[in-house]
Amino acid sequence: MAIDHNPSDVNLPKVTLSKATPSINVTKPGEQQGTMRVNLNWSSGSKGFFRRSKPVDLDLGCFYELSNGAKGVVQAIGDNFGALEAEPYIQLDGDDRSGSVEGGENMRINLARPELFRRILIFALIYEGVPNWAAADGVVTLHPTAGPRIEVRLDSPVAGARSCAIALLQNQGPGITVYREMQYVNGAQAEIDQAYRWGMQWHSARK
Repeated sequence: MAIDHNPSDVNLPKVTLSKATPSINVTKPGEQQGTMRVNLNWSSGSKGFFRRSKPVDLDLGCFYELSNGAKGVVQAIGDNFGALEAEPYIQLDGDDRSGSVEGGENMRINLARPELFRRILIFALIYEGVPNWAAADGVVTLHPTAGPRIEVRLDSPVAGARSCAIALLQNQGPGITVYREMQYVNGAQAEIDQAYRWGMQWHSARK
């Protein structure tokens, strides 16, 4: 497992979302928040039994719906990297397809004005390699600028699934709550959209 090195995070408390603790508030009334980093980290799956297989490569992305009704997807596919200071106020740092997962992939969400968001669905896709989430051993960590780190482990894998809806950030009025989803999907973005009724239009070609 590659480690996300950030000295400022070392001593911060951590909350792991699980079936027993499926949600946590990430913004509260009167609390100042800045840009929250979302990190996806995983094992390449190149050791042991999988050493002869092509390493597992994950892509991080999200669906978003803003309070003004705008909807879309932030992802490396199609170079939809987003923007922090303009809609959708979400930006993917870059696409790690170099074969190294040191540091994983990072996405940033501007929570200075949480009322701009209605909901955000964080997902991961197995872009290359065998669709084996157990081999990937992935984890998503949300790093808010105030409050504990929030960890969601990509456990309870479903064999053959290409995608996983990991966490849902939803505006509940007084603040944004993070919900653990961990829903594996047989398909890609269009199938995640269908499962969550996001209501986007997809071209006939695969995304």
